[in-house]
Amino acid sequence: MADEKLPEAPQFRLPDPALVTRTMAEVAERGQRIVTDFLKRQSESGGTSPDPLNIGGAFLEMTTRLMANPARLVQAQMGFWQDYLTLWQNTARRMMGQEEGTPVIAEDPKDRRFKDEAWRDNEVFDFIKQSYLLSARFFQNVVGGVDGLEPKTAQKVDFYTRQFVDAMSPSNFLLTNPEVLRKTAETGGENLLKGLSHLLADLERGKGQLRIRMTDDSKFRVGENIAVTPGKVVYQNELMQLIQYAPTTPTVLKRPLVIFPPWINKFYILDLRPKNSFVKWATDQGHTVFVVSWVNPDGQLAEKGFDDYMREGVYAALDAIEQATGERQVNAIGYCLGGTLLATTLAHMAAKRDTRIKTATYFVTMTDFEEAGELGVFIDEEQLRGLEEKMGKRGFLEGREMATTFNMLRANDLIWSFVVNNYLMGQEPFPFDLLYWNDDSTRMPAKMHSFYLRHMYQANDLVKPGGLELLGVKIDLRRIKVPSYLISTREDHIAPWKSTYRATQIYAGPIRFVLAASGHIAGVVNPPESGKYSHWVNDSLPPDPEEWFKGATELAGSWWPDWHRWVTAADKAAKEQVPARVPGAGALPALEDAPGSYVAVMGAD
Repeated sequence: MADEKLPEAPQFRLPDPALVTRTMAEVAERGQRIVTDFLKRQSESGGTSPDPLNIGGAFLEMTTRLMANPARLVQAQMGFWQDYLTLWQNTARRMMGQEEGTPVIAEDPKDRRFKDEAWRDNEVFDFIKQSYLLSARFFQNVVGGVDGLEPKTAQKVDFYTRQFVDAMSPSNFLLTNPEVLRKTAETGGENLLKGLSHLLADLERGKGQLRIRMTDDSKFRVGENIAVTPGKVVYQNELMQLIQYAPTTPTVLKRPLVIFPPWINKFYILDLRPKNSFVKWATDQGHTVFVVSWVNPDGQLAEKGFDDYMREGVYAALDAIEQATGERQVNAIGYCLGGTLLATTLAHMAAKRDTRIKTATYFVTMTDFEEAGELGVFIDEEQLRGLEEKMGKRGFLEGREMATTFNMLRANDLIWSFVVNNYLMGQEPFPFDLLYWNDDSTRMPAKMHSFYLRHMYQANDLVKPGGLELLGVKIDLRRIKVPSYLISTREDHIAPWKSTYRATQIYAGPIRFVLAASGHIAGVVNPPESGKYSHWVNDSLPPDPEEWFKGATELAGSWWPDWHRWVTAADKAAKEQVPARVPGAGALPALEDAPGSYVAVMGAD
């Protein structure tokens, strides 16, 4: 026994004193500047409500109802302590060298927070992890089991409870994250100094508010290594530029294809890189592709409304395409909010007997907002009034505020993973084109955004026949008779697929509904060559989406070829070929190279 060697303790390297001195001096100088700037901005804005999201009222109502039935709370507490006692006993046995038993609670295999082997192999970190998971389950079970809450209030309580639970994960703290502790020992704490510098830089970017850097944005330039499919801007107005892409085939389909992306984000999600660009792929299939690139509006466009996006967006694009190609009829695609705009315009066109759009494709689009998913948490009267007051001062909604809302829907992936990587591990974010696009946020005009939130998310007027009047016409989605292709995604946290499916029971024309694996972006931007993500098809369209799914057939790979077969089979004229069209060679001259200048306007920092 005396000859046995004890395991060597990990070597802790002290940080470079010069580095510490420089970093702390920088912290003092930058920190003072950040605080001064933040306080100045708060003073100029007149301050905000202490509870702008109206969380306090929701939790007060939940607590009141919970206390009215203390027996349920006691029962939940008893179950929690029984599990916790079992965890203590299991951990004690492991520490005494006995075999590891079945975990009291196991993490989701997809949960990347606990991917490090120490969370399972080390009894201390395994205890920390299971303690957290037990506590998280207890909190969520208690708030989820309260009877009598109004559904919207229950949804808000559940959402913010999960936000709190996610924030309290032991993976988010230095002393309870084995990976961070290991990094700190290896670098002598230099990772924490680097992380502090990253934190200050992000506070500077957000002018006193934390704006987490998700990717190395120095590696990307729009028009240079993303959004590079060749084309020309052939038309523009106050709200949009229209891009016509260069053909890659000697002949093209007679009917042009126009894409209306959402103006909540920029269009180049469909043209990130050549290998995953839907724009390039559609061009290679022989489509003459046009894409609307929406303006990044400022206060001068505050009074632009939803009807302006119809008039200066869809209708203006149709007029311009006819001039550019000589073709009156088109196939149209709308992505998310762009799809909502497309459906609204099609109902308007039906009333006017305008038949220029021959087929409509909807990417992850909601038209019935009754069950709008977790975005509904942010839509109540108190929050809308506060938002409208803020937009009224500037004339627009800042894109960063909307981006933060979307990031909260997937906080572990889009917030806390970067906190750990950037601030605790002290690492630079990985260059990732999708996250660069996600961070390239856009503003929204005050009038349009208020209309959209109140009339669609809050009142659900779009689905009501005659519930909205736009450009002098009462909108009735039931009048849409063009062939429609609906692609939704199974893990969509922005447009839940069961909500998007409701359109199948509204439109009057022939409909094909396809469900793709993955989420709002990855399930859509899924080129055939990637070999990723399956999709489900079912020719029948029962009222219940679950019934549709039970009868659906899962097919491997991308849904893009299925769409192309569908759109070219929509009618007899769809496959007719004409000589390839060169952008700018028609009646509309080229104004500038794609991707144009509108997309280059960054959101205000």
